[in-house]
Amino acid sequence: MLSKKAKYALQALLQLAREYDQGPILISELARREGTPKKFLEIILLDLKRQGVLQSKKGKGGGYFLGKAPQAIYVGQVIRVLDGPLAPIPCVSQTAYMKCQECKDEKTCGIRFDNDGLKKAS
Repeated sequence: MLSKKAKYALQALLQLAREYDQGPILISELARREGTPKKFLEIILLDLKRQGVLQSKKGKGGGYFLGKAPQAIYVGQVIRVLDGPLAPIPCVSQTAYMKCQECKDEKTCGIRFDNDGLKKAS
């Protein structure tokens, strides 16, 4: 289940993607459009800026804008930035990998997947 933080982030990113290359949008405007608490949205957008998903401009005409093309921003990336790893177990995590304590042989494990997304033979 997505956290409120992730939902608000995705809503804001959709707004920014719709207006990609049209200039920055103020936090207050993003918050108003989506009915998001402004202070909470500020924290979220700052986290996304630190990870390069967003950029900002200060002063008149300032605000937030996408740090890269909308097609280059992935939902999973955004959720990982805000909520942490998506994997239900650490041995399949893309960002927080750890070998499972009970695993005898990762190469033949029926839970792990290879780089092609295909289940490994067990």
